[in-house]
Amino acid sequence: MPTSPTSGIPRSDSSLTEAEAEDLLRCICFKTGPPRTVGAELEWLVHDLRDPRLPVPPPRLAAAIDTVRALPLVSALTFEPGGQLELSSPPAASLMECLDSLAADLTAVRGALTPLGLGLNGYGVDPWHAPRARVLHEPRYDAMEIALGRTGPSGRAMMCESASVQVCLDAGVEGPGPLGYRRRWELAHRLGPVLVAAFANSPVHGGRRTGWRSTRQLLWADLDPARALAPPADGEPRAEWAAHVLDTPVLCVRTPEGPWVVPEGLTFREWLRTGEPRPPVVDDLRYHVTTLFPPVRPRGHLELRMIDAQPGPDGWMVPIAVTTALFEDPRAAEAAHRATLPLAARAASGPAPRNPLWLSAARNGLTDPALHAAALAVFDAAVEALPRIGASADVVGAVGAFRERYVVPGGCPADGLQEVVS
Repeated sequence: MPTSPTSGIPRSDSSLTEAEAEDLLRCICFKTGPPRTVGAELEWLVHDLRDPRLPVPPPRLAAAIDTVRALPLVSALTFEPGGQLELSSPPAASLMECLDSLAADLTAVRGALTPLGLGLNGYGVDPWHAPRARVLHEPRYDAMEIALGRTGPSGRAMMCESASVQVCLDAGVEGPGPLGYRRRWELAHRLGPVLVAAFANSPVHGGRRTGWRSTRQLLWADLDPARALAPPADGEPRAEWAAHVLDTPVLCVRTPEGPWVVPEGLTFREWLRTGEPRPPVVDDLRYHVTTLFPPVRPRGHLELRMIDAQPGPDGWMVPIAVTTALFEDPRAAEAAHRATLPLAARAASGPAPRNPLWLSAARNGLTDPALHAAALAVFDAAVEALPRIGASADVVGAVGAFRERYVVPGGCPADGLQEVVS
């Protein structure tokens, strides 16, 4: 396989064999070393400030997008197909560096949107507008709508009507223990349903109560036969992930001109073996990974993707702080491991997010007794760990207040949203 003369990394246009693809996935998806960085991706729904029930016409939204894109931000700014705004922080050396940079960028974005009569709202799915019109028409999203539309409306709703808080953490070290990448991979999947339940914030979709505290998570569970599923979390992470990537159908085959090809049922492994409709190259494999949406996605680091967008101007800070504390502080990581151990049996009957544990987290939140017990323990561990990892008193206080308001009584932000939207 040809490589770059300076880095030894395969060139993006290098051809691939099946064995080379497996080796490359093992190398690029779990980059190990002492955990040092944290990042986050914040998605927001853009609504009319006077009345969020009023739809924002596409030309008005497009003008707002142009205004925000002109801002000098530290975070990467992107927009989702339905016009959701996303800020992705650069890797930060500490929790507070991550939170402070995102907070500054959010202040700038809100300051630019307010004169336009628009604001950012943190809901897991749009409570009022479903279906939302797709405002971004790019080859990727055209192909995604075709591919995901084959199995129902959930894919389009995910693209255009959902928003989340994603936490990004280093994969971990090669060895055993709470900072080892195997333990962190396992903990991310064990902790996932607890985070779904505690931060559920999407009980209303398109003006209708759905019966789920996290309708967003329901959409992910219903998205696609394989694309949103997790590989087995109890095996060797590199091997399991490599097999999962190769055995998941290709969403699209990119072409230089015209619409992209959207094959049906063609796995990447079959594409490698057949070379049709054209032989895949390294860049195709890297792109294929970006079209997989499991609850935990390894991309050198770990992306935890299961948390609903949060209410209020600063509610987004709490899940980032809690998750970072539970992964970066060894004592908290051990406590989280012990607290989530009793949940393992309920998650063993199938892949996340479709097994009974994850579905109960999305439907019932912390009214599920086992999830409630685990949440109490992990929030206690996080509150104790936050000062050890340098969290400010305000952040520790915000996590403590969330614990008292929601976790202790067995609630979640969705409970308040039921009343707001009614």
